Amino acid sequence: MNQGVQGQAGLKLSSGEQAAIVAGRKVLHFQEGHAGMRELLGGKGANLAEMTTAGLPVPPGFTVTTEACREFFEMGGKLTDERFREIGDAMKALEAKKGQRFGNPHNPLLVSVRSGSVTSMPGMMDTILNLGLNDETVQGLGSLTGQEAFAYDCYRRLIAMFGNVVFGIEGLWFERKLHKLKEECGVEEDRDVSAEQWKLLIGQFKQIVVERAGKPFPQQVGEQLRLAVEAVFASWNNQRAQIYRRIHRIPDEQGTAVNIQSMVFGNMGSDCGTGVVFTRNPSNGEKRLFGEYLHNAQGEDVVAGVRTPLPIGELEKDMPDVFAQLSATADRLERHYRDMQDIEFTVERGKLYILQTRGGKRTAQAAVKIAVDMALEGVITQEDAVLRIEAEHLDQLLHRAIDPEASLDVIATGLPASPGAATGQVVFHADAADEAARSGKKVILVRQETTPEDIHGVLAAEGVLTSRGGMTSHAAVVARGMGKPCVCGCESIRIGDGQFAAGEQVVKEGDWISIDGATGRVIRGHVALKEPEISVELTQLLAWADEVRSLAIYTNADTPQDAAKARELGAEGIGLCRTEHMFFAPERLPVVQSMILAEGITERKEALDQLLPMQQSDFEGLFRAMDGLPVTIRLLDPPLHEFLPELGELLKQQSAQRQEIEALEQAAVPNTRLAGVKSQLLETERLIRKVRLLHEVNPMLGQRGCRLGILYPEIYAMQAEAIFLAVKSCRLERVTVKAEIMIPLVGHVNELKRLRKLVEETAEAVLGDELASVDYRIGTMIEVPRAAITADQIAEHAEFFSFGTNDLTQMTYGYSRDDAEGKFLTAYVEQKLLPANPFQELDREGVGELIQWAVQRGRGVKPQLKTGICGEHGGDKSSIFFCHELGLDYVSCSPYRVPLARIAAAQAAITLRDAKKEEAAGS
Repeated sequence: MNQGVQGQAGLKLSSGEQAAIVAGRKVLHFQEGHAGMRELLGGKGANLAEMTTAGLPVPPGFTVTTEACREFFEMGGKLTDERFREIGDAMKALEAKKGQRFGNPHNPLLVSVRSGSVTSMPGMMDTILNLGLNDETVQGLGSLTGQEAFAYDCYRRLIAMFGNVVFGIEGLWFERKLHKLKEECGVEEDRDVSAEQWKLLIGQFKQIVVERAGKPFPQQVGEQLRLAVEAVFASWNNQRAQIYRRIHRIPDEQGTAVNIQSMVFGNMGSDCGTGVVFTRNPSNGEKRLFGEYLHNAQGEDVVAGVRTPLPIGELEKDMPDVFAQLSATADRLERHYRDMQDIEFTVERGKLYILQTRGGKRTAQAAVKIAVDMALEGVITQEDAVLRIEAEHLDQLLHRAIDPEASLDVIATGLPASPGAATGQVVFHADAADEAARSGKKVILVRQETTPEDIHGVLAAEGVLTSRGGMTSHAAVVARGMGKPCVCGCESIRIGDGQFAAGEQVVKEGDWISIDGATGRVIRGHVALKEPEISVELTQLLAWADEVRSLAIYTNADTPQDAAKARELGAEGIGLCRTEHMFFAPERLPVVQSMILAEGITERKEALDQLLPMQQSDFEGLFRAMDGLPVTIRLLDPPLHEFLPELGELLKQQSAQRQEIEALEQAAVPNTRLAGVKSQLLETERLIRKVRLLHEVNPMLGQRGCRLGILYPEIYAMQAEAIFLAVKSCRLERVTVKAEIMIPLVGHVNELKRLRKLVEETAEAVLGDELASVDYRIGTMIEVPRAAITADQIAEHAEFFSFGTNDLTQMTYGYSRDDAEGKFLTAYVEQKLLPANPFQELDREGVGELIQWAVQRGRGVKPQLKTGICGEHGGDKSSIFFCHELGLDYVSCSPYRVPLARIAAAQAAITLRDAKKEEAAGS
C-alpha cells in the first residue's frame, strides 16, 4: 500500500481510507467503513458504518466521501459522470438489500440524502428526505402501506425540501400554503390532513417550484438524486456553514460527505415516531437519558422546531419495549464511543431504528461534569477527562445568573435550553441583532424558531428566546455550543409585527427583557446578574490538570481584589501589575497631572512625594493578597499625555471660560468671581500648552516605558521606593514577599543597565541591612523586536524576560492594534490572508520566532533565566500550547481566564508527551 496517499486537502488519512482512495473508490457502503475513517466518510458516515458493523438497527445505505466533495468543487460544482455511475451502482446494491427499486411505481425505494462533515456542524448544511417520490411512486407507497394520506404527506415534504435545498426557494412560500390549508380545513396537526387535501397542496407546491425556480419539480428519480447530492455538497459553502466554520475554526478544505440511506418512517401512524436523545443531560451533565420525541412525525419536525415535542420519558409510557431498547442502545453507544452521545432515532410500526449517533454538543458545565463522572466511573482516564474539555469554552463555566435578591416580573416560562442569564433589548430578526451588537447594544433575539440562517444573530445576541421548538431544536443546540443563554418552546408568547404578547403584556422591539436559560423564565425589564461560582467537578478537573502541567499560571492584576480573585481561581503569582492603572483613580489623577505639569524637578518631586504613600499602599495590598507568590510590577509604561485631558475638550473649556469672563466684565460682576474664572482660564491654558508639548505623532512608539524613566528618573525612583517600602512593611507583618520589578519597552541593553542601577540603588537606600535577605528580581518586558534579537546582551542584566505579546505583535507586524482590529484585520482573517487575528492567537511564524530566538539566546547566557508571557495571549489555548513547546516557565492572563489556562497548560503537556511517544514508536 502507498503509505503516502492523502486527501487532496492534505488531510492525514487512516490506512482504511488510504486503501479506498488507492482503489479509486469515492463511494462506500456502510458495512465497508468504521469509526476510524472519519476524514473520508465524515463524522456521520463513520458512525453509521461503525454502528452497522456492530449490528445495531441502522437503515442500510452508503456514503459519498469527502474526496468526492473536493472533486465536486474542482469540477466547478458538478458531479462527474464517473462519480454518478458509482453512486448508481451503490443504489443497485441498496435495492438488492432492501428488495425495493428506486423509482419503481409499485414497490419504490425511498432514500434520505444528508450531509456529514468531518467536524460536527449541526444544522449548518442541507438534508433532503423522501427522495424517490414522484406522481407514480407516491401511489405505490400509499398502496404498500395502506395509508394514502401518509404517502402524500411524504411527497409534499419532499417537494418543499427539494425546492428549498436544490432550487433555493425560501421555505416561507411553502409554509404559507401549508398554514392556509390547515386553517381552511380547520385542523392543527399534519396527521389530521386528508389525502385529498395533501394532493391539493402538492399541486400548489409544484406551482411554487415552477414560478420560483423556472422549472418543474423533477419526476425522474435519477435526476432527483443527482441534483440532491450536488446541492448537499454545495451547502458546504452556504453562508451559515461558512460562519459556523469561522466561529469554530473548522478548515474549509475538510469538505462534507453525503450519506444516502434508505428511509424509515416515523409519520406512518400511532405506533410510529421520531426523536433525539442524549445519553446524558447536555445542559447539566446529569447521568440520565435526556431528549424528546414526536408521535407520527419525521425527524426534521423535531430538530427544526416546527412542533414542540414530548419529553423522552413519555416514550416509556407509550412504547415501553421501544424505550427499553433505546435505553440499552444508548448505554451501549456511550460505552463504545467513551463519550456522551447525541442519537437520532425513528420508530416505524413499533420497530426502533438508529439514524445517527455523534458526540453530543454540551454546555461547559455539562462537559466538565460528564468528563469527571466518566473518569470516576472508569470509562475514561483522568487525563482523558482533562483533554475532553474545550479550554476556550471554560470561561462559560463562569456563567452569570440572575441575582436571587432581585425583584422579578416573570411574564412567561419556556424550556431551559441553555444555561446562563442575559438581559438586553428585544430584536426580532438576526440582521437586526447583528447590527445592534455592532453599535454596542445588548440585545435578546426573539423568534418563533431559529433556523441555520440566523446563526449570525445568535452570535451577536446576549441570548435567544423562541416560542416554538424543544431542547434539541436548532436554537438550543447552537446556543449551547456558543455558551449563550437560551429559552425555547415558550408557547405562551405570541410574536407579531415588531412585538410579542405574553398574557396581557405587550413587549415591543427595543424594550428590555431578561431570560434565565437555567429555569426557562422570561422576565420583563433589566435585571441584576450575579457572577457564578466554581463547581465541585471543575475543582476536581483543575486538580487533575495541575498534576500534569508544567507551565505555571500567573495573573494580570492591578488591585488586591483582582489578585485575591485570581488566587481563588488558582493563580500562582502576578505576572503583570500595570502601575499606571493605579494613577487613574479620581483622587490621584490631579496629583499625577501636577507631577506632569511641574516646571522643574523640585516641583515634580513634591507631586511624587504625594504619590509615594499611595503607591506603597497599592503594593502592600498586592503582596498581602499573594503572600508567598511572585508579584511582577511593571514600572510606568504609557506616555504622559494619557493622564491629561483631551486637547479638544480643553479647547472647548478655554472657549467657554473666555466667554464667561467677557460676560462677567460686561455685567460688572464682583471681582472675586471674575478673578476665579481668570485663574481657571490660566490653568486651562497651562494644560493646553503641556498637552501640545507632549503631543506625539505616534505615541505608542514615542516617549513611554523605559524612555520615560530615563528622561524623568525621579518617577521610576519613586515607584521603586514605594515597592521596597511595601516590602519592608509586609515583612514586619510576616508576609512572604517575592517582588519582581519589570522595566518596560527596553530596546537596547544600555537602557536596562541604567534603570537597573537606579532600582538597585533605591533598594539599598530603603532596605539597608535587610537587603541581603529580601527576595527580589529585576527583569524586563520583551516587546520591542530589537530586544528579542539582542536578548543575549539584555539577559546579562535581567533575571527574567516577560514577553509583552500585545506590543511585540504590533511592532512585528507594523499594525496599530486599535486601528487594525477596527478597520482591516477582520477582513484579512475572513479572506484568509491571515489564519487568525494575531492579537488573539499568537503568530508562531513571526512573533513566535522572535520569542523562541530570545529564549534561546537569553538562556544561552543565563540558563536559569525565567521566561513567560503576559499579553492577551496568556489566556489563549493555541498560544499556551506554543509557550509549553518553547519551555517557558509561565503564562499570565486575566483572573477569570486562569482556570482556562490551567486546563490548556495540562492539555499541552499531555499532547506533547503523547506526540513524542508516537514519534519514538514510529522511528
